[in-house]
Amino acid sequence: MKMPKIPGGGSMRQMMEQAQRMMEQAQRFEEEMDNLQVQATAGGGVVKATVNGKGVLMSLEIAPEAIDPDDAEMLQDLIVSAVREAQTQAENIRAERMGQLTGGLGLDKLGLPF
Repeated sequence: MKMPKIPGGGSMRQMMEQAQRMMEQAQRFEEEMDNLQVQATAGGGVVKATVNGKGVLMSLEIAPEAIDPDDAEMLQDLIVSAVREAQTQAENIRAERMGQLTGGLGLDKLGLPF
């Protein structure tokens, strides 16, 4: 049975194959973002945060010299700063790679999971 033509050219089969390829690319992209690690430091390197490509905090390292019982607020600020910087970097990488994946079609603005 011959597949109907889609307005603008192409067949339903071609459209379904393209959709399947896009789904596979989206899955690979999500796996890549899960495995990507982005690190940022604060306080001259005494606090280091590592997030994945989705911005989820994976680890946090605090150098002993950063721990001052009389100034917990400074350590808190350093932690927040390192985590936010790592998340911002991950977001930028994700957006850049998403743009490469979608070819600038603006699909990232649709709220799709890839």
